[in-house]
Amino acid sequence: MDDSPARAGRSTFAWLVGASQLVGLASVVLTGVWMGHFRGGFAWDGSTQEFNLHPLCMVLGMVFLQGDAILVYRVFRNEPKRNIKILHGVIHLFALVISIVGFAAVFENHKAAKIPDMYSLHSWCGMATLVFFCVQWILGLLFFLFPVASSWLRAVYLPFHVFCGLILLVMAIGTSLLGITEKLLFSIMSTYSKFTPEGVLANVLGILLVVFGVLLGYLITKDEFRRPPNPEEESLSVHFKTLTEGQTPASP
Repeated sequence: MDDSPARAGRSTFAWLVGASQLVGLASVVLTGVWMGHFRGGFAWDGSTQEFNLHPLCMVLGMVFLQGDAILVYRVFRNEPKRNIKILHGVIHLFALVISIVGFAAVFENHKAAKIPDMYSLHSWCGMATLVFFCVQWILGLLFFLFPVASSWLRAVYLPFHVFCGLILLVMAIGTSLLGITEKLLFSIMSTYSKFTPEGVLANVLGILLVVFGVLLGYLITKDEFRRPPNPEEESLSVHFKTLTEGQTPASP
């Protein structure tokens, strides 16, 4: 049988994964260049340099690492599910820790500079994303990595968990775009319209974040890139179909 379509699909998948990683890493690097070169570098002393850790940590943690944590289910499609669950959870844990550092940095800076907290749309969306992320991570541990719930409850929650993961990535990227715009308006409002290098770099960063999200969204939702079914997944699918459609599994 001609397996040319299968090979083409694998090749397309590999190229898309590679492109997503290049774009994601470029986003992290550009954030570092922006904060390091144009905004004075990094520190942990309550200064503006401490604030600079915030965008770097959020792009690295909430966007890049969170996206990769979701992508492992597509990249390692033939690995044992248990191993992928652990990897998925560990990468998410790194993303969470790095993001908390980013949040701490901005609050420390605001406290030292006597700047009000949590008044902007960016801050509201950012806090909502972090809280939602924490809840999603804890529920993932309880339902799938260290399951304390029955198969029935896991089957009910599984599609919501997958959907919420994608929504969280969208929220993180959207919040990052709000933050980029806010930072530019606060820092270079008078020269932003003159296509200054800092403004152009930040705009390119925003475009890269959108491209990263589009690539991840396509890879995650494309049916042909999904993991091959295994007994555990089949069991969950059967339970979910029984719950939602009133169907019972056919006899083997």
